[in-house]
Amino acid sequence: MKEKNLIRVIIYLLTIIGANVVTARYGTFQLGVFLIPFGSFFIGLTLVMRDMVQNVYGRKKTYGFIALALILSAVSSRVLGDPLWIVMASTVTFLISETIDTEIYTRFKIPFIRRVMYSGVASGFLDSALFVIIGISPFGMGFIEWSDVPYAILGQWMIKVLMQLVVAGSIRQIVMKLGIYEPNISDVR
Repeated sequence: MKEKNLIRVIIYLLTIIGANVVTARYGTFQLGVFLIPFGSFFIGLTLVMRDMVQNVYGRKKTYGFIALALILSAVSSRVLGDPLWIVMASTVTFLISETIDTEIYTRFKIPFIRRVMYSGVASGFLDSALFVIIGISPFGMGFIEWSDVPYAILGQWMIKVLMQLVVAGSIRQIVMKLGIYEPNISDVR
């Protein structure tokens, strides 16, 4: 049981570092009018894994893991060559969005996928909006023009929400197929 719990934490932490590595290596792509960093694909998994960590460790201990993740994210971002302003924007954004995700997930006592979606839609939007505005808009580093800000926010947000839905649904299907009872994942109301 303890190994299964630790694996959740490790996956949560590695997806955060993975998002930084993939974004540093591959940057952003354009899908129609939307600007999407490749690392956004990892954030859906990150938010679901944070919820799964909370299922096992509870809210209080989860904040300890969020603090560790915050440090790992900032260090990996800086080591990968991100300017200090981007590291700061990422850190502020991460702290706010993970807190929002944790608090919404804590308060809703509904089936897993709906909990993940409610907390993830809100936190994913905040994560996208804050990072784009603080980090890469003309307010921040000026990597994009103000006219592109809505498309960058919406592009990231759509990918994060889509990935959360795919990941949460897949996890639930795996748990049900294996006949493993997992509170908040196996329960359906």
